[in-house]
Amino acid sequence: MELSILIKALILGIVEGLTEFLPVSSTGHLIIVGDYLNFNDEHGKVFEIVIQLGAILGVLWDYRTRVGRLITGLNQKHEQKFALNLFIAFLPAAIVGLLFHTYITTHLFNPVTVAWALIVGGILILVIERLPIRVRFQSVEDLGPMEAVKIGIAQTFSLFPGTSRAGATIMGGLLAGLSRTAATEFSFLLAMPVMFAAFFYELLKNFHLLHADDIPIFSAGFVMAFVSALVVVKAFLRFVSRHNFTSFAIYRIVFGILVLMYFR
Repeated sequence: MELSILIKALILGIVEGLTEFLPVSSTGHLIIVGDYLNFNDEHGKVFEIVIQLGAILGVLWDYRTRVGRLITGLNQKHEQKFALNLFIAFLPAAIVGLLFHTYITTHLFNPVTVAWALIVGGILILVIERLPIRVRFQSVEDLGPMEAVKIGIAQTFSLFPGTSRAGATIMGGLLAGLSRTAATEFSFLLAMPVMFAAFFYELLKNFHLLHADDIPIFSAGFVMAFVSALVVVKAFLRFVSRHNFTSFAIYRIVFGILVLMYFR
């Protein structure tokens, strides 16, 4: 195994874990960094699938108590309500993703498209942050089916690479009346069924590209994504409890402009 390939795998694993649950688009960053590292062929796309699993297992570990309570308490009314809300929020992106997956991956997965999505998304975050939205839900358990529908619809926009699944769901949560912390936590919890579904779909579709020789490289990226996601989730929750998302919006706009200049 070449050392340069291993270093690329470690870098991309860190990028995935750091960006997956922030409103900055992990897919966009992986496309851009992968292009820069020349690790963006079909083999590299399968690698991205594997490290995304590492990131989602990181947040699953962070929320293992809440997830365990949901699973063991499905005979209780309040847990059934919460599970239903997650399912409702999951459906829109799942349906749209299945219908347009081929078109999106064929035509939209490129650095320039991602750069524009980063910029536009950053501007939208700045606009939403300045709207006089009344907070009606302080906890993820409080929201109802209509709020889940709104967040689910917002999540469909994240199918456009560079938009950010976390950014779309968090902003959708804010517009639906959730507090910053509740919107962020719901985004984390909603990421689990969405990303597990995407992982298994992509794995089955690209299984023929997997080889035994890839195990060391994929394992390195997987571990780095898992560890960096563990760190980011806790730090991000602390951050949103005290600050708004303006800094992420500015980062998106600046980064998007730099990417456009680089790939011009």
